[in-house]
Amino acid sequence: MKKVGFVSLGCPKNLVDSEVMMGQLKAAGYEITNNADEAETVVVNTCGFIESAKAESIEAILEATGAKWNGKTQRVIVAGCLVERYRDDLMKELPEVDAFIGTNEIGRILEAADETKNFKELPLMPIGNKTTTYLYDFDTPRFRATESHTAFIKIAEGCDRPCAFCSIPSMRGSFRSRRFGSILKEAEDLAKQGVKEIVLIAQDSSRFGEDLGEIDALAKLVRALGEIEDLEWIRVMYAYPTHISDAFLEAIAETPKAVKYLDMPLQHASRNVLKNMKRGGTRESLEKLIKRVREKVPSITIRTTFITGFPGETEEDFEELMAFVRNCEFDNVGVFTYSDEEGTPACLLPNKVDAKTAKRRRATLMKEQARISKRKNLQKVGNTYKVLFEGLSQESDLLFQGRLEGQAQEIDGYILINDMPENFEPKVGAIYDVRISEAHNYDLIGEIV
Repeated sequence: MKKVGFVSLGCPKNLVDSEVMMGQLKAAGYEITNNADEAETVVVNTCGFIESAKAESIEAILEATGAKWNGKTQRVIVAGCLVERYRDDLMKELPEVDAFIGTNEIGRILEAADETKNFKELPLMPIGNKTTTYLYDFDTPRFRATESHTAFIKIAEGCDRPCAFCSIPSMRGSFRSRRFGSILKEAEDLAKQGVKEIVLIAQDSSRFGEDLGEIDALAKLVRALGEIEDLEWIRVMYAYPTHISDAFLEAIAETPKAVKYLDMPLQHASRNVLKNMKRGGTRESLEKLIKRVREKVPSITIRTTFITGFPGETEEDFEELMAFVRNCEFDNVGVFTYSDEEGTPACLLPNKVDAKTAKRRRATLMKEQARISKRKNLQKVGNTYKVLFEGLSQESDLLFQGRLEGQAQEIDGYILINDMPENFEPKVGAIYDVRISEAHNYDLIGEIV
């Protein structure tokens, strides 16, 4: 039995692709191993979104190909977004790689892994164009790499948004939704396997079902998932701000198993920068949106992301962003510095902001957000919350960890658990009442009560 090892880089959407490829390989008789030294075939599923991600992907590829000469590895397959962007260059510069498969070709992983075939001589599928159609289904073999209690479900693929800084449409193709019944069946199967938290992901979750002629499909999906008996939490990630409907917010508010959490990348607040980003809107319109969200779901946690140093961003634009953040007081914020991505409209824009300024602005914004997060966390001290228990802490074997509804795995903070009733044996994936005793910028400390 051939052993296959995976290196999966980038976002959860990429991780699902890796799980689908692993599932197909396992169903065909391959053994999936976590030990790269044991792997006879190594698959590197790459990210090509920003410069740092591309660099990480190249490093992983070189490490894998190096093992062909220094280790047990006999075959290296490179998959994912970097292949969609730079396949010709990669094939030329990395002849030691045995196969390259793009995001639309993950169904061909068995061909790529077959050592009797020269994959480089097989016909290539079109890359990142409007003919891209691949979607996995509920019965597609899948080998999950996430914790046993949490699973991602990709509800759509591709994107049609014109965001000036983004290369996703060129890599993932046009927006296309999965069928409602397929998603529901996959969630039911995952729940039977012991999964307690389902995380719905897409490039643009809020548009789910539109291309199929459905109205408020995401709201209906949330409500339907909430009826699955063994599930505890349903979380929606990557909602585009202009498509946050009242029906969706009402579904979140009225579905007990839907976590009161909204991940909504806003990117900026200045009219000037938003216009250049081809996203539209103003600080005023975004503040109205935030107000509407909080009115519809009073206890909701809002997470967003911003970009500093976008071409043309002035100090006045940045100060407006800072004022916006202070006024809205988001619960969780991620900040990225802009980098030119070839092939995107933003790459051609004038008035570039130097990297040092972009990094300074990012640091200033993150410092302000840390103060906001600390203040919000301090308000939780003394209160008791439902927490999804996840076992030993990543920080110390002397602590356990869990997450509130308002904490998405790996991108938000954690609850560090330092006490529990005597002789109590908590189970991973179970939900317990935890009283908060201490607050830090992003993490909280508490005891199971």
